Amino acid sequence: MSAVKREIIKYRMANAHEALDDARFNLEHGRLKVASNRIYYAMFYANIALLATRDISSSRHSGAISLLHEHFVRTGEFPRDLAGELALAFEMRNDTDYEDHVEPDSQALQQMLARAQEFIDRVEALIPKILGRP
Repeated sequence: MSAVKREIIKYRMANAHEALDDARFNLEHGRLKVASNRIYYAMFYANIALLATRDISSSRHSGAISLLHEHFVRTGEFPRDLAGELALAFEMRNDTDYEDHVEPDSQALQQMLARAQEFIDRVEALIPKILGRP
């Protein structure tokens, strides 16, 4: 894999961690809609980093979620339940960003935050295996 590709993956994972930190901060300060958005984007950035390991991309968020299932869940490399969490986070983010009078539940966001951390951890463990590094 080229140095440029490795740099893109590294950059996307840094974005994932930053978004997760932002989610945690906003959740702690009662900014639930922002926390919902940042939880989703933390997972999304990790997902597109993972897709980049196979030179796969999508111009749509739903497409990137489908590609995760097609190229990593079906092969058994990525857990179906965690991939499902990405889809749930996407739905929650859409509801809170685009619908009126939708306020996410703080406890549900706490759980989603924990699952987002698991998602990112799993991606970080998988990337070196795909790239051929320990």
